[in-house]
Amino acid sequence: MHKFTDNIKKVIIGKDSEVAVLTAALLAKGHVLIEDVPGTGKTVLAKAAAKSINAEFKRVQFTPDLLPSDITGINFFNMKSQEFILKKGSVFTNILLADEINRATPRTQSALLECMEERQVTIDGETHALAEPFMVIATQNPVEIQGTYPLPEAQLDRFLIRLTLGYADRKSEISVLESIGSTHPLDELEAVITAEELKAEQEKCANVLVGSAVREYIADIGEATRTNERIRLGLSTRGLLALKKTAQALAYLNGKTFTSPKDVKEAAIYVIPHRILARDYSDRNTVEIVKDILNKVAVPTEKTQ
Repeated sequence: MHKFTDNIKKVIIGKDSEVAVLTAALLAKGHVLIEDVPGTGKTVLAKAAAKSINAEFKRVQFTPDLLPSDITGINFFNMKSQEFILKKGSVFTNILLADEINRATPRTQSALLECMEERQVTIDGETHALAEPFMVIATQNPVEIQGTYPLPEAQLDRFLIRLTLGYADRKSEISVLESIGSTHPLDELEAVITAEELKAEQEKCANVLVGSAVREYIADIGEATRTNERIRLGLSTRGLLALKKTAQALAYLNGKTFTSPKDVKEAAIYVIPHRILARDYSDRNTVEIVKDILNKVAVPTEKTQ
């Protein structure tokens, strides 16, 4: 998958860690929420990832007037053939970019729940399987409040990881200014991996060993989030599975055949914060809470293979 990450880095400069974590989510068959202020490269990162795979890609601009049927599809009556015909929605693709997902109403946001978790969509009582691979990359601006609808906890839990790109450093920004002229590097990006190759990589990633000591370490982290006095809602069992899958993927990206506590700690910063709720509204920086928990939970010292 290094050719995949290297391809994205042609466009996204100075964000190697974020590109690696997004790749890990793809390997783990997860979905990604990219949350940051405008102009930091959220949409460009999503498009670069999609263009690097020789698979179908669709982009939906989420707005208040977007309907659930625009996402899932609808059966319409064909007057000529006198029968109902399925008009497939945007989710019938491999990579779906849900741009500014918090601008759509909760009703429309919820249309993605079944699609993201069960890889299927139900329309008028009939269930349709989605393509493989299937990944949702959603973006949102956390600063704007007017005209937005915050994602509920059940929706946030569907995202394997949450990424924050932040502003690029001075050197990276100068490189961006130099690279973008009459054309954008994204326009010249070509696919470097096929959908079939990606599926094979995903299967290999799922076979990365997670030893008993590491499994217990993941469970200890989950328990720590549920008993922490600063946290009102701790990590669920699905969250623990997400932590395990992401750690496996990060280990696989680093060429390892087993998962270590270091992989778990790296994954935790992207997997846990959006799945927990702080008790105090002023204590909203859940990333710092997670870092504090990781510093307190005992790390396994025995062999992790």
